[in-house]
Amino acid sequence: MPGEFRSSQNWIGGSSPGNASFVPPTHENVPMLMSDLERFAHNEALHLPPLLKVALMHYQFETIHPFLDGNGRIGRLMITLYLVSMGILKKPVLYLSVYLERNRSVYYEQLTNVRERNTMDEWLLFFLEGVAETAKQGVQTFDQILNFQKDWEQAIQSWAQHSTNGTALFRYLFQHPAVNAQGVAEAIGVSVPTAYKLVKYFVEKGLLREITGAKRGQLYLFDPYLKIYRS
Repeated sequence: MPGEFRSSQNWIGGSSPGNASFVPPTHENVPMLMSDLERFAHNEALHLPPLLKVALMHYQFETIHPFLDGNGRIGRLMITLYLVSMGILKKPVLYLSVYLERNRSVYYEQLTNVRERNTMDEWLLFFLEGVAETAKQGVQTFDQILNFQKDWEQAIQSWAQHSTNGTALFRYLFQHPAVNAQGVAEAIGVSVPTAYKLVKYFVEKGLLREITGAKRGQLYLFDPYLKIYRS
């Protein structure tokens, strides 16, 4: 039921609601609860700092668990999109998935404790720590990307044969980190044979890596750039 509120009972953990670790509200109440959450999100009379407000929204969304699947992913995405809508973020670059996955047991425990013991202050502190840690890691990642881009652009400009086309392809890869030769030809305005030569040169320099192992329809990844996000 993609995009549809659930029309049956779901639960978290266990083989049935009887032995589940958490049972969300019944499906009949989901539309009303989601409407309440939406009004809360848009209530400008509540003078809450946006980070605290979105922390409450995330907790409430996960407690309602309005979909049969994907509630965690959507709830995490909601954090980012809300902060963009409020102008806190210019781009959707703060994503708490890594922090929450790494601290999964604590994350679940925090949500459970709010429901059972009303420990909202502990949840807010945990959430804010995650935002701070993720933001710090984001700044470090962006610094690495800027240094990576600067160093390689200087190197590419020194290439005797592929300087101009190489610079064009290098900049294109930041928005399209998976490419084939045909796509490269169209993107930077060269012939397909020229694109093949350029791609091959990028592979030799370690900027691209072929991932299909096929003789035709080869696909290449902008591997060193993607590795920055995995480091």
